[in-house]
Parts: sequence; structure tokens; C-alpha cells
Amino acid sequence: MGLLIRLETTLTDERYLSILSDHLHSFMYTVHSDGLGRFQKDNATPHASRIATKWLQEHSSDFRHFHWPPKSPGMNIEDIWDDLLHAVEKRSPSPRTPMDLLTALQDSWCEFPPRYLQTLVESMPLRFASLLCARGDPTRY
Repeated sequence: MGLLIRLETTLTDERYLSILSDHLHSFMYTVHSDGLGRFQKDNATPHASRIATKWLQEHSSDFRHFHWPPKSPGMNIEDIWDDLLHAVEKRSPSPRTPMDLLTALQDSWCEFPPRYLQTLVESMPLRFASLLCARGDPTRY
């Protein structure tokens, strides 16, 4: 499942680059030791920044990377965030401090069954097809 990375403040181009350089190689190796994995981003402004794009191009031989429509409504990870927030809301006791919330998020994330993300990954071909049919407009996802 990989780690959740806590940001103390707003994500900027430089912070995103730092996350890529500090975590992406080890994450990709851990999750896809066979080298067949693909990195996917949603083209949020920091993700599509010049410095992030340049870094990804410079490391293109280390892992494969999906290129997809910017901020595409049919290809985001809102499902995951919704499910994670619902899992945290169900926890008892409810988080009361920022550190409690971070712990609850991390614990809930680790409690997702491995099949959960696999199901989302397996849905990608249908998501891509829907997005292509909609020509980038919103889809049922």
C-alpha cells in the first residue's frame, strides 16, 4: 500500500519535487520490484510543474510514467480519499488533535485490504476507455 506522507503546509512545486526525489524510487521498487509498475499522477499544478516534469523525464529509465489529461475528472483518486475519510470517521474515539488525525489516517490506510487497491487498479482500462469516449469530459467515475 505504501506510506502516506504528511505535508505540514501547502504542496508547492519544490515540495512535490522533494517528495518525488525522496520517496518515489523506493516506493516503486517496493511495490513493483519486477520493474513493471507505472507511476501515475493527476496533473495537479505542482505535479505538472516544469521542475517535476523535468525530474520525471530525467528518471524515465528508472520507472514508467503514465501521461494523461490534466486534472481529468475521470481519472482522479477521490474514491480512495472518500473511503479513507469514512474509515477515519468510524474510528472510536474520534481524533481530537492533528497528531491523532495523522495516526488515524495512517492506521486506516494500513487496514485497507490489499485487494482494495488492486480492484481500483483493475478498473483502470475501463476508466481510460470511458474517458476517451467522453473526450476528457466527466465520466461516471
